[in-house]
Amino acid sequence: MKSEIKKLYYSIGEVSKIVGLKSYVLRYWETEFKQLTPPKNRSGNRTYRQKDIDIILEIKNLLYGKKFTIEGARVAISSKIIKQGQSEVDNSKLIKSLKNELHEILQIIKK
Repeated sequence: MKSEIKKLYYSIGEVSKIVGLKSYVLRYWETEFKQLTPPKNRSGNRTYRQKDIDIILEIKNLLYGKKFTIEGARVAISSKIIKQGQSEVDNSKLIKSLKNELHEILQIIKK
């Protein structure tokens, strides 16, 4: 029995085999879904992470399983990520507020 080795980064060929899609489909989806942006290594090859694979599988399910249009899948993915990232948005507001307060303190100190 062959065990799957978990890696930090996967090539487009490996991801293609894992998700059962052609490489050109993955490249096309990158142009359609802003959430799918695998970084490239020094030689310019895409390096997919597990979160990228999860997004690909979700897109595949929406398009092929649930028969969504590209636009419909885009909206569904965005709203799902917004719901999951709500605490990130809250943290972002908190950080922005703290930055503003620190900036004001710095201005007072400079006077």
